[in-house]
Amino acid sequence: MVLLLSGPNLNLLGEREPEVYGTETLDDHVRTARTTAADHGLELEHVQSNHEGELVDAVQRARGRCAAIIVNAAALTHYGWSLHDALASFDGIVVELHLSNPNAREPWRNISVIAPVATGCIVGFRGQGYALAVEAVARLLK
Repeated sequence: MVLLLSGPNLNLLGEREPEVYGTETLDDHVRTARTTAADHGLELEHVQSNHEGELVDAVQRARGRCAAIIVNAAALTHYGWSLHDALASFDGIVVELHLSNPNAREPWRNISVIAPVATGCIVGFRGQGYALAVEAVARLLK
């Protein structure tokens, strides 16, 4: 099982800043991730929340149940220390995912508190990043 976590405001994808994040919705991205996971014989569960504690709860529930977590923490990337701590306690693959490249944007977006506990990061490929993240997980699990 792979857990896909989506952080604050990602429920507004497709309408919020399409010049940065594209016009695809979160449902479109989740569908892509599920299809790619199924192609590799993996199941994918998705949790989206605008509340950090709910994402922490999802990570804790994934312990011992999921082989990997793909996380687009959105703005929590830069200050979500409780999410960082939860991911640090997860004994599996963690892939940090972003539609845009935070390192090519405002300086405050250059800092990720998620990256130090991630196996790897996929950034800047817009919607293609979801398939790439699942592909990376599938390869690492082999």
